[in-house]
Amino acid sequence: MTLTPLAPAAEVIDSGFASPSPAAAAPATQRHATLAFTFAHPAHAIALGFGAGLAPVAPGTAGTLWGWLSFVALQAWLPAAALGWIILGALGIGWWACAVTARNLGSCDPGNVVWDEIVAFWIVLWLVMPAGFAAQCAAFALFRFYDAVKPGPVAWADGLFHGWGWRGGLGVLFDDLVAAFCTLLTIAAWRALA
Repeated sequence: MTLTPLAPAAEVIDSGFASPSPAAAAPATQRHATLAFTFAHPAHAIALGFGAGLAPVAPGTAGTLWGWLSFVALQAWLPAAALGWIILGALGIGWWACAVTARNLGSCDPGNVVWDEIVAFWIVLWLVMPAGFAAQCAAFALFRFYDAVKPGPVAWADGLFHGWGWRGGLGVLFDDLVAAFCTLLTIAAWRALA
């Protein structure tokens, strides 16, 4: 009896945190995120922001914009406490989704993975709302600055966790969470001085 493989090796998608052996700790090749890849696994769809991460230019900015729009839509229907629980759940699910997607793309922190920007900006908006459009734009600009330029503590956080599995998933999220904290600290300082 001959066994036929279900998919070529390049098509196999890892679906969890753990690697079967130390030799399988890192993927052999790097892949590109496509629309088909995005919807091949629920983790990919989440980590790639349901397609926002496929933006050909500045996917992190596209992910942050998606986060902004989705937060405003959710806020219209849900109270602040419910949004807090959604954010908490989104962090846990995002940790798993980012770990799986980074491994399947063959990169520790792929630029197309934007769930980190989405959930971190949700935290910013959750804590600064209610705020007018100008204040939301300022929060967006500050968050993008801290996330893209990575000054001081954000650069430290970016280098802290690298690798595969749970550590890699945390690494994808952690620098954006620190960027969100720096954004909130800047806004708090601005409000205190105004």
